Amino acid sequence: MEPTSANPEPNQLSQSDERLWAMLTHLSALSGIFTVVGSLAAPLIIWQIQKDKSAFVDYHGKEAVNFQITMAIAAGVSFFLFLLLVGLILIWVVAAVWLVFTIIAALKAYNGEYYRYPLTFRFIK
Repeated sequence: MEPTSANPEPNQLSQSDERLWAMLTHLSALSGIFTVVGSLAAPLIIWQIQKDKSAFVDYHGKEAVNFQITMAIAAGVSFFLFLLLVGLILIWVVAAVWLVFTIIAALKAYNGEYYRYPLTFRFIK
């Protein structure tokens, strides 16, 4: 039986599932509001589980993980500067950028678009 878009191969995701998992990869980073590790661990886990099932999810997973690593570095630098009383505003800027770009990426992924986070180091190619 030939696979169709409504009945994909067992190891592949349908187009709507691809968009959903790509969006969840980005939104899972918001768990970092409650646990610092969650902002990186959640997208990493989802990406690792779903990356072989869809090139679209693989792309968004890499983007999400790279962005979360970059934001973790920026938050660390901001925290260090906060201790020196210089980064008081910077830590809020990093938090706002993190939240806004994460939501934008999730919406783009859900709409089936490829989104590349700006200002992000590409640790995972």
